[in-house]
Amino acid sequence: MRIGEVNVITLGCSKNLIDSEQLMRMFAKAGYSVRHDPKRITGEVVVVNTCGFIASAQEESINTILGLIEAKNKGQIGKVFVMGCLGERFRNELEKELPEVDGIYGKFDWKQILTQLGLGHHAMLGERLVSTPRHYAYLKIAEGCNQKCSYCAIPLITGRMKSRTIESIKQEVEQLTKQGCSEFQLVAQDLTSYGKDLDSKKPLLHDLLATLSDIPKVKWLRLHYAYPTLFPYDILPLIRERSNICKYLDIALQHASDKMLKLMRRGITRVQTEELIERIRQNVPNIALRTTFIVGHPGETDKDFEELIEFTEKMRFERMGAFPYSHEQDTYSFNHYSDDVPEALKINRYEKLMATQLPIGEAFSQSLVGTCERIVVDRYEGNYYIGRTQYDSPEVDPEVIIPRETCTKKLRHGSYYTMEIIDTEGFDLIAKPL
Repeated sequence: MRIGEVNVITLGCSKNLIDSEQLMRMFAKAGYSVRHDPKRITGEVVVVNTCGFIASAQEESINTILGLIEAKNKGQIGKVFVMGCLGERFRNELEKELPEVDGIYGKFDWKQILTQLGLGHHAMLGERLVSTPRHYAYLKIAEGCNQKCSYCAIPLITGRMKSRTIESIKQEVEQLTKQGCSEFQLVAQDLTSYGKDLDSKKPLLHDLLATLSDIPKVKWLRLHYAYPTLFPYDILPLIRERSNICKYLDIALQHASDKMLKLMRRGITRVQTEELIERIRQNVPNIALRTTFIVGHPGETDKDFEELIEFTEKMRFERMGAFPYSHEQDTYSFNHYSDDVPEALKINRYEKLMATQLPIGEAFSQSLVGTCERIVVDRYEGNYYIGRTQYDSPEVDPEVIIPRETCTKKLRHGSYYTMEIIDTEGFDLIAKPL
């Protein structure tokens, strides 16, 4: 055990990561040495920020907590705290089953960890100890969700959507740029409804993007987790015209069959979905669209799944992810539908869908060969620099490999260079500086 050290472990999504970074900054302000390392567990205090979205994430969170309890019992670490979605959703159960944990907190009261330790806390606007490479950060513009998708437990955990003000987000970005950050991944459960819960009663994503893209040191803004219903088309000219807004949009569609979209309570049809995608691509040429699908939702037949396959082949999304349906307690699906698709069939459909996407993603990478792209350098590995184009979000998308031998000078991490794409390696690109 290391006295005066706190180790924060983050599970789940980037929104959790932001909370962890704020907590780490508070501990640092209180005089602690702070680490963000799930592989080497030490510390007088260890905090695990949990995910409670689906069964596999809940299992990972529980196993992590049990491992920390074991380390605590062996004297390897001191106090153990739990925060985040699992704590919010199952606090009573966790307190009963895991009495060895020193404190269990949820999504919104985790600052009380410092209070429990006698350290107090201060609401420090925008102050975070960024755990990502210093040139990029995730930026949470809202918490919660007002949508009523059948399968989703997020509203049960986080409640209704609560947007931050444009001014507070702007201040955070300005503060992070002073620390060397130039790329921001905007995240929310429903990005496109941002601002509707504020005084204006209308979506404010356009105004937010305009404000942030005017900040001189902002090189890239990237949009994650748009919702297709009532899409704010006024953001498209901004994406097209402003060079520091990436030609990239993460918009989860979940399915293509009208029957499944209705069962999922998505509020949109296939025809409307195709019209949306066509309009986005017409307004923003060369945009990279990332989407996500769910397979095995209650009621999904072979016919529904084949329609999803056909839709995927037709729309040719540049980036795509998928996951098998999880029957989550207290969701609409759990209360109204039977989990009638066998688990093995869910996995089979998932694998078939991802196999369908494989050549589509590779073809998009091939289409970039011979073009010149702006590339940010993330890190150095062996004889290669590793970077990304504007079409690639950290951790989830392909990367750009830059052989050191093609560089006439040393490339700086976090700097942007114009490079020629000379080849591909699967989804990844190979480039050389101009």
